[in-house]
This record gives sequence, C-alpha cells and structure tokens, in this order.
Amino acid sequence: MPAIATSNAPLSRHAMAYVLAGGRGSRLHELTDTRAKPAVYFGGKSRIIDFALSNALNSGIRRIGVATQYKAHSLIRHLQRGWNFFRPERNESFDILPASQRISETAWYAGTADAVYQNIDIIESYAPQHIVLLAGDHVYKMDYEPMLQQHVQSGADVTIGCIEVPRMDASGFGVMHVDAEDRLIAFLEKPADPPGMPDRPDMALASMGIYVFETHFLFDQLRRDAADPNSAHDFGHDIIPYIVKHGTAVAHRFSRSCVRSTHESETYWRDVGTVDAYWAANVDLTDVVPALDLYDNDWPIWTYGEITPPAKFVHNDDGRRGSAVDSMVSGGCIVSGSKVGRSLLFTGVHVHSFGELQGAVLMPYVDVGRGARLTNVVVDRGVRIPEGLVVGEDPALDATRFRVSPKGVCLITQPMIDKLAG
Repeated sequence: MPAIATSNAPLSRHAMAYVLAGGRGSRLHELTDTRAKPAVYFGGKSRIIDFALSNALNSGIRRIGVATQYKAHSLIRHLQRGWNFFRPERNESFDILPASQRISETAWYAGTADAVYQNIDIIESYAPQHIVLLAGDHVYKMDYEPMLQQHVQSGADVTIGCIEVPRMDASGFGVMHVDAEDRLIAFLEKPADPPGMPDRPDMALASMGIYVFETHFLFDQLRRDAADPNSAHDFGHDIIPYIVKHGTAVAHRFSRSCVRSTHESETYWRDVGTVDAYWAANVDLTDVVPALDLYDNDWPIWTYGEITPPAKFVHNDDGRRGSAVDSMVSGGCIVSGSKVGRSLLFTGVHVHSFGELQGAVLMPYVDVGRGARLTNVVVDRGVRIPEGLVVGEDPALDATRFRVSPKGVCLITQPMIDKLAG
C-alpha cells in the first residue's frame, strides 16, 4: 500500500470540491416529497449536505460547486443562507449549479457525470488543478487532503474513497476489487459475492461516492462519455469502469483520512438513506458518548444557524414536569410539562403538557399537542400532532395511519395527520 506523501503546500488550496446533490433519495419516502435527500435535516440543526461541505471547508478547499436538480428550492435556500460567506477577493467561490438546460434547452442532468459535464465551462473559469467529486447525501467527517496527496503520489487517473465493510454486507455497494497496492482490478456494482481485501479477506472495499481527478483528465473523460450514445453518463456505471479498464484507478481507504476526536472510536460513515437508518443515526447522537462527535471544535460542522432563544423546560408539578433525559434539544424548543427521553428535537419544537416522547426525532417547528405519546417516530417539519395522539404502541393501528418502517419506526407527515381529522 503506497504511503501518503507529505508536503508543505496543501493540494486542497488548488482543488475544487464538486458536490452532487441532485438526488431525491426515494427510500426516505415522504421525507423527500418536498426536498432533495441532501436537504433533509440531521443532527438537530444541520442538513445532510453540511457534512460534505464542512469536510471540504475544513480540509482547506475554498472553491466549491453544488449541482442540484430534484426539488431543489429547500436545498438552495439553505445554501444561500448558510454558505454565503465565501469571498472572491480571497480566491474563494461557492457556486450553486441547478440543472438549467445550459447545454440543451431540453436536457436536465442525465446522470452524475452529465451533472459535471454541463458545467465544465464554469469549472474551467477557476482553473483548479484537481476536482474532489463528492456525494452530498452521506454523514461522515473526512480530511480530503490525504486523499489528494495519495492521488498525486500514486499517479492514478482516479482515486476512489472507500469504506471497509464486512465482505458479505458489501453486496449493496459498488465494490473495489484491488491488488496489494490498492489498485483496482475491477469495479463491481452490487456483486452477489464481493471480493475481499488482499490484507483482510473477510472485509471488502465499498465505494463512498468520492472521487479525485486531475481536472483536465476528468474533462477529457466527460467529453468522451458525453459523445457515447450508449452511456448512462454516470460515474459509477460508466466513467469509473472505463478508467479501470483503460487507465489506473486506486482505492483510498477512509480509515486513512477519517477525522476523529478523542471521543470517537470508529471510522464513522453513514448512508442515512432509509427511514430506519435515518432514525437510528439521529437517535444515536443522544448516547452518552455517541459514535459521531458533533461537539468537536477542531472539525466543526458548518450550517445555517437560525437566531433562536434558548430551549426552555417549564412546569414542575407531579404528572406535569417538563424534562428531557438522554436527549438533544435545539434552540427555540419549549418542553412544557412533558417527558422527553432518548429523543432529538430540532429547532423550535413545542411539546405541550402531559405527554411523553421516547425515541422521537422531531424536525423543526413540530408542535406536539397535550397528552400525546410518541414512541420511535420521525416527524416531518412543521407537523401539528393532535392532542392525545398515541403512536408506537399499536403497530397494526399505526400501519393504517402512517408509514411504518421494517424496524417499526413511524414516519409522520402533515398530510397523514390531516387524513385522521378527515
């Protein structure tokens, strides 16, 4: 395995991060009816895309582009509010790049590769030496500089970020078949029998959707691919397999660039693309020592910070005591005479008296009526929970009213609540 070179001049200063943030994330069902997956709320005050963007910023990258497509208004508004601090006079840039028929009046982004191809002229205007291509829908902390260093030292045409997963759990990923030097022999999309790593046969290298290219090489590949009528114009299906066959592709192990505080023991990476995975990743943040440390000031997760008053807990009577235990409660929340346990409350949530929350993930400005009991739920932004509603105690009843995940988590949206009243 090649060692990572060290240099006094960070490569990140001459790189551009290009974030692909156009996907819906259909496995999140109603959570993405009105917003793209990268715009889904996470961790009490952030959006999922904030992790990729914060990683780029913390890594020293000061030129960033974000390609959007599916129902992008919520995402674009968040980017405008929370990521508008880049200054051109400091050689910084932040471009939001919606699919806008720039190549053809009838062409939206046809695939991930096309989402870069259509903006080649904008990228060229900044003249970055390297492109760090990122998926905007994963939760992790990573320093991209070691990956850039490995890319340059190895002489690879593309370097692919990879997580190490148990071999038989890798069949849902794009899997790297590598040699002893981590050079790709093959790129296998969701293989039934994933190849193991040479040094750890029981583990496999799965793609994180992170790629590093030298800019001009990438442009050549994108132009070649755009001219191919049989291509799906996708990195995973077309660009990467072509390079593996005709060039040099190298795997970069996430363990070599994962950012961990003194409180984090694992190389944390999550695809929160299902309701169960989304709920678990949020609720896990309430652990005494969570696997993901959001309190690490050395690697902050930047976001749009609303101006809110502090959280408030009121009433101290028997049977009507406002309290939260093993929970995260964001600014602007009011817990009024109810019990909150192992739950995550986003900005501006109001929980009225005589109720109980357990394993609840409540998005911003949810209002929970008096006497409601919610167990193992995800509640969408702005939902008004009726007084006395009980969820999570009768699975059969829940399934007739809400979306229930395979592991029993109830997803609640306002249209579902409106049907109850009807």
